[in-house]
Amino acid sequence: MRSVEEALDTILASAHLTGVERLPLDRCVGRVPATFTLTAAMDVPPFANSAMDGFALRAADAPGTLRLAGEVAAGDAELPEVTPRTTVRIMTGAPLPPGADAVVPLEEAEESDGQVRVPATRPGAHVREAGHDTRAGEAVELPRDPLTPAAVAVLASLGVAELEVRRRPRVAILSTGDELRSPGEQLRPGQIYDANSPALAAAVIEAGGEPVVLPRAPDAPAVVERLVREGVKRADLLVASGGVSVGRHDHVRDAIEHLGRLDFWRIAVQPGKPLAFGSVAERMVIGLPGNPVSALVTFELFGRPLLRAMLGLSGSGRPVLPVTLVDRLPKDRDRRAYLRVRVERGPDGPVARSAGGQQSSQLRSMADANALLIVPEGEEAGEPGRTYQALLLGAMG
Repeated sequence: MRSVEEALDTILASAHLTGVERLPLDRCVGRVPATFTLTAAMDVPPFANSAMDGFALRAADAPGTLRLAGEVAAGDAELPEVTPRTTVRIMTGAPLPPGADAVVPLEEAEESDGQVRVPATRPGAHVREAGHDTRAGEAVELPRDPLTPAAVAVLASLGVAELEVRRRPRVAILSTGDELRSPGEQLRPGQIYDANSPALAAAVIEAGGEPVVLPRAPDAPAVVERLVREGVKRADLLVASGGVSVGRHDHVRDAIEHLGRLDFWRIAVQPGKPLAFGSVAERMVIGLPGNPVSALVTFELFGRPLLRAMLGLSGSGRPVLPVTLVDRLPKDRDRRAYLRVRVERGPDGPVARSAGGQQSSQLRSMADANALLIVPEGEEAGEPGRTYQALLLGAMG
Protein backbone atom coordinates (compact mmCIF):
# COMPACT_ATOMS: atom_id res chain seq x y z
CA MET A 1 0.00 0.00 0.00
CA ARG A 2 1.20 3.49 -0.81
CA SER A 3 1.31 6.18 1.83
CA VAL A 4 -0.99 9.18 1.59
CA GLU A 5 1.95 11.40 0.58
CA GLU A 6 3.18 8.98 -2.10
CA ALA A 7 -0.28 8.66 -3.59
CA LEU A 8 -0.89 12.41 -3.56
CA ASP A 9 2.51 13.15 -5.14
CA THR A 10 1.75 10.71 -7.96
CA ILE A 11 -1.67 12.22 -8.56
CA LEU A 12 -0.48 15.84 -8.49
CA ALA A 13 2.40 15.03 -10.87
CA SER A 14 -0.25 14.25 -13.49
CA ALA A 15 -2.11 17.54 -13.03
CA HIS A 16 -2.26 19.99 -15.93
CA LEU A 17 -3.54 23.55 -15.89
CA THR A 18 -6.91 24.15 -17.46
CA GLY A 19 -7.33 26.72 -20.20
CA VAL A 20 -8.38 30.34 -19.85
CA GLU A 21 -11.66 32.10 -20.54
CA ARG A 22 -12.61 35.78 -20.29
CA LEU A 23 -15.64 36.65 -18.18
CA PRO A 24 -17.44 39.83 -17.10
CA LEU A 25 -16.21 40.79 -13.66
CA ASP A 26 -19.60 40.23 -12.03
CA ARG A 27 -19.38 36.55 -12.98
CA CYS A 28 -15.89 36.03 -11.57
CA VAL A 29 -16.61 35.47 -7.87
CA GLY A 30 -15.42 32.00 -6.92
CA ARG A 31 -13.31 31.74 -10.08
CA VAL A 32 -9.52 31.53 -10.18
CA PRO A 33 -7.67 34.32 -12.03
CA ALA A 34 -5.33 33.27 -14.82
CA THR A 35 -2.78 35.61 -13.24
CA PHE A 36 -2.67 36.78 -9.66
CA THR A 37 -0.69 39.98 -10.31
CA LEU A 38 -1.84 43.05 -12.18
CA THR A 39 -0.61 46.62 -12.46
CA ALA A 40 -2.90 49.41 -11.33
CA ALA A 41 -3.67 51.73 -14.24
CA MET A 42 -4.94 54.52 -11.97
CA ASP A 43 -4.93 55.88 -8.45
CA VAL A 44 -7.67 54.58 -6.16
CA PRO A 45 -9.33 56.84 -5.28
CA PRO A 46 -8.45 58.94 -8.33
CA PHE A 47 -8.84 62.25 -6.45
CA ALA A 48 -8.71 63.54 -2.89
CA ASN A 49 -12.19 63.31 -1.36
CA SER A 50 -14.07 63.70 1.87
CA ALA A 51 -14.43 60.82 4.30
CA MET A 52 -17.36 62.54 6.06
CA ASP A 53 -20.38 64.71 5.50
CA GLY A 54 -19.15 68.08 6.74
CA PHE A 55 -17.38 71.26 5.74
CA ALA A 56 -14.23 71.57 3.63
CA LEU A 57 -11.88 74.35 4.74
CA ARG A 58 -8.32 75.47 5.24
CA ALA A 59 -7.07 74.04 8.55
CA ALA A 60 -5.26 77.34 9.15
CA ASP A 61 -8.65 79.10 9.41
CA ALA A 62 -9.88 76.93 12.30
CA PRO A 63 -11.08 77.44 14.94
CA GLY A 64 -13.38 80.27 13.99
CA THR A 65 -16.49 81.34 12.13
CA LEU A 66 -16.29 81.00 8.35
CA ARG A 67 -18.50 82.13 5.50
CA LEU A 68 -20.35 79.32 3.71
CA ALA A 69 -19.30 79.67 0.06
CA GLY A 70 -20.98 76.73 -1.64
CA GLU A 71 -21.59 73.03 -1.67
CA VAL A 72 -20.04 70.01 -3.38
CA ALA A 73 -21.64 66.57 -3.70
CA ALA A 74 -20.22 63.22 -4.79
CA GLY A 75 -19.87 63.20 -8.57
CA ASP A 76 -19.63 66.99 -8.95
CA ALA A 77 -17.11 68.11 -11.57
CA GLU A 78 -17.29 71.90 -11.10
CA LEU A 79 -15.95 72.70 -7.63
CA PRO A 80 -16.20 75.98 -5.71
CA GLU A 81 -12.86 77.29 -4.46
CA VAL A 82 -12.17 77.54 -0.74
CA THR A 83 -10.58 80.92 -0.09
CA PRO A 84 -9.31 82.28 3.26
CA ARG A 85 -12.05 82.47 5.91
CA THR A 86 -14.54 80.51 3.79
CA THR A 87 -15.86 76.96 3.88
CA VAL A 88 -17.82 74.67 1.56
CA ARG A 89 -20.41 72.10 2.57
CA ILE A 90 -19.19 68.69 1.35
CA MET A 91 -20.70 65.20 1.14
CA THR A 92 -18.94 61.90 1.76
CA GLY A 93 -16.96 60.87 -1.32
CA ALA A 94 -17.15 64.29 -2.94
CA PRO A 95 -13.93 65.72 -4.42
CA LEU A 96 -12.04 68.04 -2.10
CA PRO A 97 -12.43 71.54 -3.58
CA PRO A 98 -9.36 73.58 -4.49
CA GLY A 99 -7.92 75.54 -1.59
CA ALA A 100 -9.23 73.11 1.09
CA ASP A 101 -6.95 70.80 3.02
CA ALA A 102 -9.25 69.45 5.74
CA VAL A 103 -12.86 68.52 6.52
CA VAL A 104 -14.76 69.18 9.76
CA PRO A 105 -17.58 66.65 10.33
CA LEU A 106 -21.11 68.02 10.20
CA GLU A 107 -21.83 67.15 13.83
CA GLU A 108 -18.79 69.11 15.04
CA ALA A 109 -19.80 72.36 13.31
CA GLU A 110 -22.57 74.91 13.91
CA GLU A 111 -24.21 76.50 10.86
CA SER A 112 -26.41 79.60 11.03
CA ASP A 113 -27.35 82.33 8.53
CA GLY A 114 -24.62 81.45 6.03
CA GLN A 115 -21.94 81.25 8.71
CA VAL A 116 -20.28 78.08 10.04
CA ARG A 117 -18.50 77.88 13.37
CA VAL A 118 -15.79 75.20 13.31
CA PRO A 119 -13.39 73.78 15.94
CA ALA A 120 -9.65 73.49 15.53
CA THR A 121 -8.55 70.87 13.03
CA ARG A 122 -5.40 69.72 11.29
CA PRO A 123 -4.41 69.52 7.62
CA GLY A 124 -5.60 66.23 6.13
CA ALA A 125 -8.32 65.61 8.71
CA HIS A 126 -11.11 63.42 7.26
CA VAL A 127 -9.58 63.61 3.79
CA ARG A 128 -8.92 60.54 1.67
CA GLU A 129 -5.91 61.38 -0.43
CA ALA A 130 -5.72 60.32 -4.08
CA GLY A 131 -4.21 56.82 -4.27
CA HIS A 132 -4.47 56.18 -0.54
CA ASP A 133 -5.72 52.65 -1.33
CA THR A 134 -3.74 51.93 -4.53
CA ARG A 135 -1.25 53.99 -6.51
CA ALA A 136 -1.11 54.04 -10.31
CA GLY A 137 1.65 51.67 -11.47
CA GLU A 138 1.54 49.67 -8.24
CA ALA A 139 1.60 45.85 -8.48
CA VAL A 140 -1.65 44.48 -7.05
CA GLU A 141 -1.26 40.92 -5.74
CA LEU A 142 -4.48 38.94 -5.50
CA PRO A 143 -4.70 36.12 -2.94
CA ARG A 144 -3.88 32.76 -4.54
CA ASP A 145 -7.41 31.51 -4.03
CA PRO A 146 -10.76 31.78 -5.79
CA LEU A 147 -11.91 35.36 -6.01
CA THR A 148 -13.94 36.65 -3.07
CA PRO A 149 -16.48 39.50 -3.24
CA ALA A 150 -13.82 41.77 -1.71
CA ALA A 151 -11.29 40.84 -4.40
CA VAL A 152 -13.92 41.51 -7.06
CA ALA A 153 -14.47 44.92 -5.46
CA VAL A 154 -10.72 45.69 -5.66
CA LEU A 155 -10.70 44.80 -9.35
CA ALA A 156 -13.79 46.90 -9.99
CA SER A 157 -12.21 49.89 -8.21
CA LEU A 158 -9.31 49.62 -10.65
CA GLY A 159 -11.66 49.79 -13.62
CA VAL A 160 -11.40 46.09 -14.54
CA ALA A 161 -14.54 45.12 -16.47
CA GLU A 162 -13.50 41.66 -17.66
CA LEU A 163 -11.02 39.13 -16.33
CA GLU A 164 -9.25 36.06 -17.65
CA VAL A 165 -9.94 33.13 -15.34
CA ARG A 166 -9.08 29.45 -15.38
CA ARG A 167 -11.71 27.23 -16.96
CA ARG A 168 -13.36 25.04 -14.37
CA PRO A 169 -12.01 21.47 -14.63
CA ARG A 170 -14.67 19.17 -16.05
CA VAL A 171 -15.03 16.05 -13.92
CA ALA A 172 -16.97 13.04 -15.15
CA ILE A 173 -18.63 11.16 -12.28
CA LEU A 174 -19.41 7.47 -12.60
CA SER A 175 -21.20 5.44 -9.93
CA THR A 176 -21.16 1.68 -10.31
CA GLY A 177 -23.24 -1.08 -8.81
CA ASP A 178 -26.31 -3.21 -9.65
CA GLU A 179 -27.85 -2.27 -6.31
CA LEU A 180 -28.02 1.48 -6.95
CA ARG A 181 -31.10 3.49 -7.83
CA SER A 182 -31.60 7.24 -8.18
CA PRO A 183 -33.29 9.11 -5.33
CA GLY A 184 -37.01 9.25 -6.04
CA GLU A 185 -37.16 5.85 -7.70
CA GLN A 186 -38.94 2.92 -6.08
CA LEU A 187 -36.54 0.62 -4.26
CA ARG A 188 -36.82 -3.13 -4.67
CA PRO A 189 -35.39 -5.70 -2.26
CA GLY A 190 -31.60 -5.48 -2.12
CA GLN A 191 -31.44 -2.00 -3.63
CA ILE A 192 -30.22 1.30 -2.16
CA TYR A 193 -30.17 4.89 -3.32
CA ASP A 194 -27.07 6.24 -5.07
CA ALA A 195 -25.60 8.79 -2.66
CA ASN A 196 -22.22 8.99 -4.38
CA SER A 197 -23.20 10.70 -7.64
CA PRO A 198 -24.86 13.74 -6.01
CA ALA A 199 -22.28 13.84 -3.20
CA LEU A 200 -19.29 13.77 -5.53
CA ALA A 201 -20.94 16.28 -7.90
CA ALA A 202 -21.35 18.61 -4.92
CA ALA A 203 -17.73 18.01 -3.84
CA VAL A 204 -16.51 18.80 -7.36
CA ILE A 205 -18.45 22.07 -7.41
CA GLU A 206 -17.14 23.00 -3.95
CA ALA A 207 -13.57 22.35 -5.13
CA GLY A 208 -14.01 24.61 -8.17
CA GLY A 209 -14.84 22.02 -10.83
CA GLU A 210 -17.75 21.34 -13.16
CA PRO A 211 -19.36 17.91 -12.72
CA VAL A 212 -20.50 15.79 -15.65
CA VAL A 213 -22.64 13.03 -14.18
CA LEU A 214 -22.58 9.88 -16.30
CA PRO A 215 -25.30 7.21 -16.39
CA ARG A 216 -24.91 4.72 -13.58
CA ALA A 217 -22.99 1.57 -14.51
CA PRO A 218 -24.22 -1.91 -13.62
CA ASP A 219 -21.67 -4.51 -12.58
CA ALA A 220 -20.96 -5.47 -16.17
CA PRO A 221 -17.40 -5.13 -17.53
CA ALA A 222 -18.43 -4.06 -21.04
CA VAL A 223 -20.74 -1.33 -19.77
CA VAL A 224 -18.15 -0.08 -17.28
CA GLU A 225 -15.56 0.16 -20.06
CA ARG A 226 -17.99 1.98 -22.35
CA LEU A 227 -18.80 4.55 -19.69
CA VAL A 228 -15.13 5.02 -18.80
CA ARG A 229 -14.45 5.77 -22.48
CA GLU A 230 -17.36 8.21 -22.53
CA GLY A 231 -16.17 9.91 -19.34
CA VAL A 232 -12.63 10.56 -20.53
CA LYS A 233 -13.98 11.97 -23.81
CA ARG A 234 -16.23 14.44 -22.03
CA ALA A 235 -14.04 15.59 -19.17
CA ASP A 236 -10.54 16.43 -17.94
CA LEU A 237 -10.81 13.89 -15.15
CA LEU A 238 -12.94 10.81 -14.50
CA VAL A 239 -13.92 10.00 -10.92
CA ALA A 240 -15.56 6.60 -10.46
CA SER A 241 -16.94 5.22 -7.22
CA GLY A 242 -17.15 1.51 -6.51
CA GLY A 243 -15.64 -1.34 -8.47
CA VAL A 244 -12.03 -0.85 -7.33
CA SER A 245 -11.74 -3.60 -4.72
CA VAL A 246 -11.15 -7.33 -5.20
CA GLY A 247 -14.72 -8.61 -5.53
CA ARG A 248 -15.97 -10.57 -8.54
CA HIS A 249 -18.16 -7.64 -9.52
CA ASP A 250 -15.51 -4.93 -9.17
CA HIS A 251 -14.65 -3.89 -12.73
CA VAL A 252 -13.42 -0.29 -12.63
CA ARG A 253 -9.82 -1.13 -11.80
CA ASP A 254 -9.73 -3.74 -14.58
CA ALA A 255 -11.20 -1.20 -17.01
CA ILE A 256 -8.45 1.31 -16.20
CA GLU A 257 -5.77 -1.34 -16.78
CA HIS A 258 -7.40 -2.61 -19.96
CA LEU A 259 -8.04 0.79 -21.53
CA GLY A 260 -5.05 2.73 -20.23
CA ARG A 261 -2.53 2.67 -17.41
CA LEU A 262 -2.96 1.92 -13.70
CA ASP A 263 -0.38 3.84 -11.65
CA PHE A 264 -1.35 2.47 -8.26
CA TRP A 265 -4.06 0.67 -6.36
CA ARG A 266 -4.56 0.65 -2.57
CA ILE A 267 -3.31 3.22 -0.13
CA ALA A 268 -2.67 3.08 3.61
CA VAL A 269 -5.61 5.24 4.61
CA GLN A 270 -8.76 4.73 6.67
CA PRO A 271 -11.38 4.93 5.30
CA GLY A 272 -10.63 4.35 1.64
CA LYS A 273 -7.88 1.74 1.20
CA PRO A 274 -9.02 0.49 -2.26
CA LEU A 275 -8.27 3.66 -4.25
CA ALA A 276 -7.01 3.41 -7.83
CA PHE A 277 -5.34 6.03 -9.99
CA GLY A 278 -4.27 5.93 -13.60
CA SER A 279 -5.07 7.33 -17.01
CA VAL A 280 -7.16 6.46 -20.05
CA ALA A 281 -6.72 8.26 -23.38
CA GLU A 282 -4.39 10.76 -21.65
CA ARG A 283 -7.10 11.67 -19.14
CA MET A 284 -6.68 11.09 -15.43
CA VAL A 285 -8.91 8.51 -13.76
CA ILE A 286 -9.48 8.13 -10.02
CA GLY A 287 -11.32 5.09 -8.76
CA LEU A 288 -12.80 5.74 -5.33
CA PRO A 289 -14.25 3.17 -2.93
CA GLY A 290 -17.98 2.60 -3.14
CA ASN A 291 -18.93 3.37 0.44
CA PRO A 292 -20.12 7.01 0.51
CA VAL A 293 -17.93 8.04 3.45
CA SER A 294 -14.85 6.46 1.90
CA ALA A 295 -15.64 8.13 -1.41
CA LEU A 296 -16.04 11.56 0.17
CA VAL A 297 -12.96 11.28 2.41
CA THR A 298 -10.68 10.09 -0.39
CA PHE A 299 -12.01 12.76 -2.75
CA GLU A 300 -11.23 15.31 -0.03
CA LEU A 301 -7.67 13.99 0.32
CA PHE A 302 -6.84 13.44 -3.35
CA GLY A 303 -9.54 14.79 -5.68
CA ARG A 304 -9.82 18.24 -4.15
CA PRO A 305 -6.04 19.00 -4.23
CA LEU A 306 -5.94 17.70 -7.81
CA LEU A 307 -8.70 20.06 -8.97
CA ARG A 308 -7.01 22.97 -7.23
CA ALA A 309 -3.70 22.10 -8.90
CA MET A 310 -5.48 22.15 -12.27
CA LEU A 311 -6.63 25.67 -11.40
CA GLY A 312 -3.12 26.81 -10.46
CA LEU A 313 -3.72 26.61 -6.71
CA SER A 314 -1.75 24.68 -4.11
CA GLY A 315 -2.87 22.43 -1.28
CA SER A 316 -6.44 21.58 -0.41
CA GLY A 317 -7.49 25.06 0.66
CA ARG A 318 -8.54 23.61 4.01
CA PRO A 319 -7.03 24.78 7.32
CA VAL A 320 -5.30 22.22 9.54
CA LEU A 321 -4.98 22.93 13.26
CA PRO A 322 -4.00 21.09 16.45
CA VAL A 323 -6.89 19.87 18.60
CA THR A 324 -7.24 17.93 21.84
CA LEU A 325 -9.27 14.75 21.47
CA VAL A 326 -12.06 14.10 23.98
CA ASP A 327 -13.23 10.59 22.96
CA ARG A 328 -11.29 7.39 22.31
CA LEU A 329 -11.55 6.54 18.61
CA PRO A 330 -10.27 3.06 17.58
CA LYS A 331 -8.63 2.64 14.17
CA ASP A 332 -6.63 0.26 11.98
CA ARG A 333 -3.08 0.25 13.33
CA ASP A 334 -1.46 0.00 9.91
CA ARG A 335 -3.27 2.88 8.24
CA ARG A 336 -3.48 6.62 8.77
CA ALA A 337 -7.00 7.42 9.88
CA TYR A 338 -9.16 10.41 9.03
CA LEU A 339 -11.87 10.22 11.65
CA ARG A 340 -15.11 12.21 11.68
CA VAL A 341 -15.16 14.72 14.54
CA ARG A 342 -16.74 17.95 15.71
CA VAL A 343 -14.12 20.59 16.55
CA GLU A 344 -15.20 23.20 19.07
CA ARG A 345 -13.53 26.01 20.96
CA GLY A 346 -12.43 24.98 24.45
CA PRO A 347 -11.06 27.01 27.36
CA ASP A 348 -7.50 25.87 26.53
CA GLY A 349 -7.85 25.66 22.76
CA PRO A 350 -9.81 23.66 20.18
CA VAL A 351 -11.17 20.25 21.24
CA ALA A 352 -12.46 17.42 19.06
CA ARG A 353 -15.33 15.06 19.81
CA SER A 354 -16.56 12.10 17.80
CA ALA A 355 -19.23 13.05 15.28
CA GLY A 356 -20.74 9.56 15.54
CA GLY A 357 -20.09 6.13 14.09
CA GLN A 358 -16.81 5.74 12.24
CA GLN A 359 -17.70 2.86 9.91
CA SER A 360 -17.44 3.79 6.25
CA SER A 361 -21.12 3.02 5.72
CA GLN A 362 -22.26 5.52 8.39
CA LEU A 363 -22.91 8.63 6.35
CA ARG A 364 -24.73 10.78 8.90
CA SER A 365 -21.61 11.24 11.02
CA MET A 366 -19.84 12.56 7.92
CA ALA A 367 -22.56 15.18 7.54
CA ASP A 368 -22.36 16.02 11.25
CA ALA A 369 -18.56 16.36 11.23
CA ASN A 370 -16.82 19.68 10.66
CA ALA A 371 -13.34 18.13 10.60
CA LEU A 372 -11.34 14.99 9.97
CA LEU A 373 -9.06 14.03 12.85
CA ILE A 374 -5.73 12.71 11.56
CA VAL A 375 -4.41 9.78 13.61
CA PRO A 376 -1.06 8.47 12.31
CA GLU A 377 -0.07 4.99 11.23
CA GLY A 378 1.21 2.77 14.05
CA GLU A 379 -1.48 3.80 16.56
CA GLU A 380 -4.46 1.64 17.45
CA ALA A 381 -6.70 4.53 18.45
CA GLY A 382 -6.99 8.22 18.90
CA GLU A 383 -6.58 8.63 22.65
CA PRO A 384 -8.42 11.13 24.88
CA GLY A 385 -6.30 14.03 26.07
CA ARG A 386 -3.79 13.77 23.24
CA THR A 387 -3.22 16.43 20.60
CA TYR A 388 -3.79 15.59 16.93
CA GLN A 389 -4.03 17.54 13.71
CA ALA A 390 -7.52 18.13 12.36
CA LEU A 391 -8.45 18.97 8.77
CA LEU A 392 -11.29 21.49 9.02
CA LEU A 393 -14.18 20.94 6.63
CA GLY A 394 -16.32 23.75 8.02
CA ALA A 395 -16.54 26.41 10.69
CA MET A 396 -15.62 25.53 14.28
CA GLY A 397 -18.43 25.30 16.81
